[in-house]
Amino acid sequence: MKTLYFECKMGAAGDMMMAAMLELHGNPADFLDRLNKAGIPGVVVTAEASVKCGITGTRVKVEINGQEEDCVADRHTHGEHEHTSHGHDAHTHREHEYEHKRNSYNNIEHLIGHLNVSSVVKKNALEVYKLIAEAESHTHGVPVNQIHFHEMGEMDAVADIVGVCMLIEELGPELILASPVNVGGGHVRCAHGILPVPAPATAYILQNVPIYSDNINSELCTPTGAALLKHFVKEFCRLPLITVTNHGYGMGKKDFERANCVRAYLGDTHSVREEITELVCNLDDMTPEEVAFAQQLLFEEGALDVYTTTIGMKKGRIGLSFTCMCRTSDKDKMLALIFKHTTTLGIREYISGRYTLKKEQTEIQTKFGTVKVKTSRGFGVEKSKPEYEDIAKIAREQGMSIQDVVKMIKNKIVDSKDES
Repeated sequence: MKTLYFECKMGAAGDMMMAAMLELHGNPADFLDRLNKAGIPGVVVTAEASVKCGITGTRVKVEINGQEEDCVADRHTHGEHEHTSHGHDAHTHREHEYEHKRNSYNNIEHLIGHLNVSSVVKKNALEVYKLIAEAESHTHGVPVNQIHFHEMGEMDAVADIVGVCMLIEELGPELILASPVNVGGGHVRCAHGILPVPAPATAYILQNVPIYSDNINSELCTPTGAALLKHFVKEFCRLPLITVTNHGYGMGKKDFERANCVRAYLGDTHSVREEITELVCNLDDMTPEEVAFAQQLLFEEGALDVYTTTIGMKKGRIGLSFTCMCRTSDKDKMLALIFKHTTTLGIREYISGRYTLKKEQTEIQTKFGTVKVKTSRGFGVEKSKPEYEDIAKIAREQGMSIQDVVKMIKNKIVDSKDES
C-alpha cells in the first residue's frame, strides 16, 4: 500500500509539510509554477535549499506582493511568532474593516472555491480551513461566520494549505500516517497577548491526537500544521514496517540544536497497523442468552470483535472471560455498553497494535448469479474468500452443498486471475 509518513519530532507547519513533499515530487519546478497560477492573490511561492544541523533540505518561501511576511502567524518561523496587531496603529479604521472582510471565513471559502485547482484539492482545503475556523470559534467564543483570521487567514496560509492538498493529490498515497506531534513549549505572542504553547486553537485541533513537549521553548506546531495533520492522517504511530522509495526534508526558518524539519517518507507498507483497545471482564452470573445479547449489541455498535473464553473462577465456579476489541476512539462507548448490558463491576483495558492485510471486494459473475469476493493482500500473502451469504443463497436455491459452491467460486477466481 502506497504510504506517506510524516515525522513530526520538531512539530508541523504547513510550509514545512509542503517543502518535505516537494522533495518527493518528480517535478517540483512544474508544481510550483502551477501553484503560483492557481489564483491566490499576490502570492508567489518559491523553494530554496536549506541546511539544518548538516542536513540539506528544502525551505518554501511565500511572498505576498514581493514581500515575505515573517510576522504573520502561520509563516511558521517556529518560535518567532510576533503576530501582527490589527489595531488602529497598524491600519486606519477603513483598512481594518477591509482586512476583516477579506479574511473572514466566508471570503476564504469563496477564494478557495474559485482557485484553478481540482475539486478534490478545493474540498480538502476547505475542510482544513473548517477545522481552523471551528478552533478559532471555540477559542474566542464567537460564531464561525464572524471569525477574522488575523492569525490564519492571510494569503500565505492559503498557499500553504492549498500547496499541501495539491501535493497529496499528486503523490497519491493510499494511506497517510504520522508520528506523535512535538508541540514545543513556553509561550507565544499574538494579537491577543501572550499565550501558552500549544496555542489554544492548536490545542483544540489536536484533541485525540498524541502530542508531547520536550525541552524546546518555542511553538513547534502551528494551527495550520495541526489542521492539515488532523484532516489527512489516518493514524499517529511509530514508523511502521515500510519499504521507503523516497524521503524529503521540509525545513523551518529558525535554528535549534536539533534539525528544524518535518521529514516525510514515501513507500510501500505491506499491512495496515492500527492501535486498538481490548476491554476484558470476568462473568459468572449471566445466562448464555444474556451474554449473546450483549455480544450482538456491541457488534452492532462498531466493535471489531467480541468473544468469550471459559475460565475457572473463585469458589470453583465456571465463568467466562468476556473480551471486546474496539477502536480506541470507540472505547468510552463500549465501556458504557458493557457496564449496562453485563453484570460486571470492573473492566480491564489493554492497548494493542493490530496488523491487517489490505482488503478489497470484487464481484464474480456465475451462472447462478453474482457472488461478492473479499481479497486480502500483504506480507507476501494473498487470500480470497467468497461472501458466505452469497454462497449460502446459491446452495439453497440450487440444492448444492456449500463445499461445491465454494469450489465453483474458487475456480472462477483462478480463471479471472489467469485472464488478467
